Amino acid sequence: MSRKSSIRKFQTSKVVSISFAHLIHDIYSSFLAPILPLLIEKLGLSYSLAGLLTIFQRIPSLLNPIIGLIADKAPIRYFIILTPAITAISMSLLGIAPNFIILGLLLFVMGLSAAFFHVPAPVLIKQLSGNRIGKGMSYYMLGGEIARTSGPLIILGAISIWGLEGTYKLIPFALLATIILYYKLKNIDIQRSNKKEREVFNVKSTLIKVLPIFSLLAGITFFRSAMKAALTTFLPTYLTLGQNESLWIGGISLAILELAGAAGTLVGGSISDKIGKKTTLIISATATPVLMFIFVYLSGFAMISLLILIGFFMFATSPVLLALVQEISAERPAFINGIYMTINFVIGALTVYFVGFLSDIYGLTLTYKISAIVALGSIPFVFMLPKKIFAK
Repeated sequence: MSRKSSIRKFQTSKVVSISFAHLIHDIYSSFLAPILPLLIEKLGLSYSLAGLLTIFQRIPSLLNPIIGLIADKAPIRYFIILTPAITAISMSLLGIAPNFIILGLLLFVMGLSAAFFHVPAPVLIKQLSGNRIGKGMSYYMLGGEIARTSGPLIILGAISIWGLEGTYKLIPFALLATIILYYKLKNIDIQRSNKKEREVFNVKSTLIKVLPIFSLLAGITFFRSAMKAALTTFLPTYLTLGQNESLWIGGISLAILELAGAAGTLVGGSISDKIGKKTTLIISATATPVLMFIFVYLSGFAMISLLILIGFFMFATSPVLLALVQEISAERPAFINGIYMTINFVIGALTVYFVGFLSDIYGLTLTYKISAIVALGSIPFVFMLPKKIFAK
């Protein structure tokens, strides 16, 4: 088999290895939301300050395009091997943070580590997926969603055994995983563009080229992000402090949401390869806000059941959008992905703070309703996406 044909083939074992790295990284990066009620009480934080923590976490996303340029030249496998350990150390120390400033610094370090992981990883997935990019992104996103399902349960289990200030004891598990990742990924790297492509690459012309499509993606992200922030960041807080549920109920509910999201990411990318990316996005953009609005009126088993549907439809778009971004340009793919990640993370960080700000004024329940209504605004942007980009 020629080298060219092998590159076009879906390389399952390598895709799974990178997805495993995503799993390890995002298990630890998902620790904040489930313990946020405890941090709010321990440090006396308002909802606005709690939302501000996410901004500290996402400030490094401003560097994503630069990280993308670095990743297009550097051996990016080492980013993927080392960053899960850095993230794990930062997040495992949240419980012993003595004040808001230290908490913010730990989250900033975690955000920098996450940027160096999430910018180059989809580029490798694209290289290893052949003509099944949607499928490859589903595998990759599945690792992240399983992590965000198990992460809340792991951190709450650790707290029940060691207490909030004993979560640092989770660090050795991440170091062991880093050793495993080294042996799994040490021979994986991106297939570079040829010399001519590298010479003609121009940042300004590339930005002009991608501006129209990224403007539409920014619109989709903006209108959906408040709803996503309300659910992924504030769900345990909403149930624990707003609905008088236990911390475990809050954590389990978040885990259920993320588990359903894992199913959505696995199915969403593969389905989009068959029915088209635009159709998949339209279904999600319509269904998720309606389900979110209904959610606030339910309780008990009905509420949990609806979380499953919300998680499935909300996260089904993640691999679809990643696949779209990777199809935009063959030149400097990590740089292109870096732009997308910057848009995604910056908008997400600002809306998390905005959700916290609204919650301080109107309460979480009304904020949830507002977020659902605002999310409907993403639908026109999906319809405006150019058809030629969405080839099956």
